[in-house]
Amino acid sequence: MKPNPTRSALLLIDMENGFVDPRGGHCIRFAQSTVPACAHALDLARAKGIPVFFVKRVYRADGSDVELTRYAAWKAGGHACTPGSTGYNSAQAPEALRPQPGDYTIIKPRWSAFFQTELDLILRRLDVRTVILAGTTTPNCVRTTCYDAIALEYNTVVLTDCCSSQTEEIQRVNLEDMQRAGAILMDSAAFAGYGPDTIPDLSAAIRAEMAESDVFPEPFAVGLDSVGWTDKW
Repeated sequence: MKPNPTRSALLLIDMENGFVDPRGGHCIRFAQSTVPACAHALDLARAKGIPVFFVKRVYRADGSDVELTRYAAWKAGGHACTPGSTGYNSAQAPEALRPQPGDYTIIKPRWSAFFQTELDLILRRLDVRTVILAGTTTPNCVRTTCYDAIALEYNTVVLTDCCSSQTEEIQRVNLEDMQRAGAILMDSAAFAGYGPDTIPDLSAAIRAEMAESDVFPEPFAVGLDSVGWTDKW
């Protein structure tokens, strides 16, 4: 394992043939056009010592774990992304986006990469403070992962040219919403200059401010007439 001075991890989400190939059952219109930028980001991350996580959705052959809102489309689209599948409708990644030694793979049961997976546990073991998001689709799996990452106190970066949506308008408004929620947007060209000081650690800064404060987190009850945390105001 290389040193990781940025304390970051790159998450590549759902870049599988079933979502990327135009013939795939869940094809996202602009996903295929992002493959070169995603491949470049992977190369940059590995060179910088940033661990790479391939976050994948793999559906059981009988459909028992398919999202209820996607089941009809999954069935109509030829049962995409089943275990061990290959070809245009498969869980296999495009050749340029396949794992290499040292990379991680996370299989997620729903849209967010954090929902009922071991991702948060592994990131904390690796002392990661910033997650860098790429993949598809921007309004679903990338966005839910972004919001969960922020909720879990990770600094969150979204690589704009490494994400994709069905329309340019959907892409634009979802990127803007994630930025408003606190995500940092950059493209793969800017990521080339990414280093230890690029992203401030907001959680660490808040902790430092709290450590210097003499304000108690909640009222402390010492008697019957004292105001305590459980008071209903």
